[in-house]
Amino acid sequence: MAEQQYDAVIIGSGAGGGAASWALVKKGFRVLTLEAGPHYDPSVDYKASTSKWEQGFPYKKGSIGQYSFGKMQSLSNKYDDIRSWNHISGRLNKGGNRVSYGYHHVRGVGGSSLHFTGEAHRLNPRSMKMNSDFNVAADWPMDYKELEPYYLQAENIVGVAGPAHDPYHPRSAPYPCSAHPLSYTSTLLRNSFLKKGLNLIENSLAVLSKPRAGRLDCNYCGCCLKGCPREDKGSIDVTYIRESQADSNFELKTGCYVTRIEAAENDQVKGVHYIDDRGSHFIKAPLVIIAAGAIETPRLLLASKSDYSPTGLANESGQVGKNFMETLLWTSSAMHPKQLGSHRGLPVDSICWDYNAPDAIPGVIGGCRFSPSVGESDLLGPINYAQRVVKGWGKSHKESMRKSFGRVISLTGISESLPNQGSYVDLDPKATDTNNQPLARIHSYVDDMAIKRIQFMSKMCRDILLDSGARNIFEEFSSYDIFSSTHVFGTCRMGKNKNTSVVNEWCQSHRWKNLYIVDASVFPSSGGGESPGLTIQALALRAMSKLIR
Repeated sequence: MAEQQYDAVIIGSGAGGGAASWALVKKGFRVLTLEAGPHYDPSVDYKASTSKWEQGFPYKKGSIGQYSFGKMQSLSNKYDDIRSWNHISGRLNKGGNRVSYGYHHVRGVGGSSLHFTGEAHRLNPRSMKMNSDFNVAADWPMDYKELEPYYLQAENIVGVAGPAHDPYHPRSAPYPCSAHPLSYTSTLLRNSFLKKGLNLIENSLAVLSKPRAGRLDCNYCGCCLKGCPREDKGSIDVTYIRESQADSNFELKTGCYVTRIEAAENDQVKGVHYIDDRGSHFIKAPLVIIAAGAIETPRLLLASKSDYSPTGLANESGQVGKNFMETLLWTSSAMHPKQLGSHRGLPVDSICWDYNAPDAIPGVIGGCRFSPSVGESDLLGPINYAQRVVKGWGKSHKESMRKSFGRVISLTGISESLPNQGSYVDLDPKATDTNNQPLARIHSYVDDMAIKRIQFMSKMCRDILLDSGARNIFEEFSSYDIFSSTHVFGTCRMGKNKNTSVVNEWCQSHRWKNLYIVDASVFPSSGGGESPGLTIQALALRAMSKLIR
């Protein structure tokens, strides 16, 4: 039987891979997308409407990648005030070194959009010139205006709901859907922000506020992170991938773990080696587009070294795996005297951007954002209340549970993460995965400027909660002593200088002309707390438009 011929092979079906496949298939390209993880059926696999709803996202076999971690930094007593703790269990990290709670992602059709809260953010335009303006990180090789049309396109595809007036991110057209109404908890927090002269506005979310394109509108169950069975959340599988699958030019294969990209002469890659449950395979590819994320993409490139590329594919600059940036956050959770019903509503329905600009925090380089986080702290149901909120046992515990449930109020700050010499991804020299491939090894270091951002966020979260009327902060979570990332960036930086970057402004390898990377690994800077999904989509759509032309 003759081998199927494709114009492009895409590795990964998350934000970048889904957007890239959609763009190419629409223009008649024959596309094969290889996904290492499984497919999820929203109506079957997600448990929001069952008694098992509180158990979290339903990870399947193969839906979590394998990684290792380098030695973590030691902790200083002078920063005890920003360590993670809970009033029942004490310090969450009881040791003297930073520890890892892991890189939280989903390997599957749709990638981590399957368990994201739907946040759909544009990058602050000023965050794209961090090197020119602040002598840190690197500049993006394009400006906000060049990316703006692709932001619009992505927002329309996934159905973003946002405020009628957004003073923080310039727009050439309104959001496709009107903003979601604020929950009672967010209304309470907004008053506290106003006391400080700050604005808590409606968040921009890829969650439908009205039915659209065969998808229902949101019912505000709050289970976005556990998988959305109604498909009102604009995850990549029910938007880009579903539209691509309606076209005969598109093929998707799941359970396919790519082990190596083969290089050839004339600065071209030849094709892709992968493993599935039937064995090992090689497929030729005129175009190879990597969208495996900022951990797996550098792993794959470093593992693809050959006589043509002895230090790793596309690593002529030595920058593959460098410039790793992570989620830097602070969360405070407290009890409120009022019955808030805080388990209801969208997990992150509101947001404060007032400190998002790179110089908005006094004496600090790199901004941050603030948003309510009861859902993201997994404090929606009685199991977590019983383990983390309410002390005791027996009858008195049950009575306290009844009085306490729905009264938790949480606030989170997420900040800029900037590259440093101690944060990078390489290949583990000893550990291998189930396919006998070297693991990606994550090295993470929180530097002095990052600590200052965490200190600022901790003070703001505590102050805002107290101003809202809350008392008895019972839990705080900090990136100072615990690595716990959902968003990771920067390990295959884009740039115009081939000596300091991995891909150019079109996400194309400087050397290997038929090799593209369209995920958050290409980000030169992380932004001041923005969720990266929409920017990944916009970058992929922009890159594919140039490729098609």
